[in-house]
Amino acid sequence: MSDDEQLKAIRDRINELDEQIQTLISQRAEAAQEVAQIKLAADSQATFYRPEREADVLHKVKARNQGPLDDEEIARLFREIMSACLALEEPMKIAFLGPDGTFTQAAALKHFGHSVKTQSVGAISEVFREVESGACHYGVVPVENSTEGVVTHTLDMFLSSPLQICGEVSLRINHHLLSVSKEMAHIEVVYSHQQSLAQCRSWLDRNLPQAKRVSVGSNAEAAKLASADPQSAAIASEMAAEIYGLKIVSKNIEDEPGNTTRFLVIGKQEVTPCGADKTSLLLATRNIAGSLHRLLAPLAEHDVSMTRIESRPSRRGKWEYVFFVDIEGHKDDDSVAQVLKNLKSEAQICKILGSYPKAVI
Repeated sequence: MSDDEQLKAIRDRINELDEQIQTLISQRAEAAQEVAQIKLAADSQATFYRPEREADVLHKVKARNQGPLDDEEIARLFREIMSACLALEEPMKIAFLGPDGTFTQAAALKHFGHSVKTQSVGAISEVFREVESGACHYGVVPVENSTEGVVTHTLDMFLSSPLQICGEVSLRINHHLLSVSKEMAHIEVVYSHQQSLAQCRSWLDRNLPQAKRVSVGSNAEAAKLASADPQSAAIASEMAAEIYGLKIVSKNIEDEPGNTTRFLVIGKQEVTPCGADKTSLLLATRNIAGSLHRLLAPLAEHDVSMTRIESRPSRRGKWEYVFFVDIEGHKDDDSVAQVLKNLKSEAQICKILGSYPKAVI
């Protein structure tokens, strides 16, 4: 068989597979519509998005993957299929810290897929308000960066918000220097969010020591400003470059190659266990010697791992603090439930911010 004949045979096989895949996707979409009809018949206010169900599906997709596509890529493809099918049941609106082109928008699309409608708002507090009011189904907010640490505004919002954490997203952050021109010598000002400026500090010191660094509300806002001034540049994403018509002057300028930001998905629903869960807590204790040690002792006693702890001013009095704690497991797990029982008896405040699936992709 000649090379041309071999290629034709392979392409014919690909065409057959494409038809089969398309048929199966259509059948999956029809099944999703049947689920919607059953749920609506039982409850006109039924919730269609189930974070634990989607996490379970993606875990199974990755577990049975045999290549040649890697686990992350095959899971991303299934995420988009689920997103499109869910949109047939209920089109969802997701609030994010805008404007368009921010990493928070990228995190929202990574978690929910591209079949949702994303709603840009101007501040983290507005993301919370959009969800609390019902104007959006869910919101996505940044909570910590592997280089620069916690996003304090997000944590502070949980002090008063009734919203639950319904999920998390980890996003690898690649910062690019963007400008109208590709000539670095013309750049006199660099715009970006303060965290992005900090994450690229060493690169800027080496390559643009003369340029003024101006902190703005978001990287997308920086890109918008840079698009209007040929002597300026922005540190932002490739998506922002496309949206605002900028050229990439230099790629991947972040100082730490593993730079990653964690985002939280916030909503009104409680999430049932999926088997790979995390629980976030807000705790406060009496300001006496050893109180924090006694508060956290039940975690060790019940073999529950704490993955993060952050302190923030309580806003109730000077030098009084609350603690934001992440632990492994779901609040309905026996060991975690026992820990929570002990914490509620010992702590002045013990607020469960949410139990939710760990980031899958």
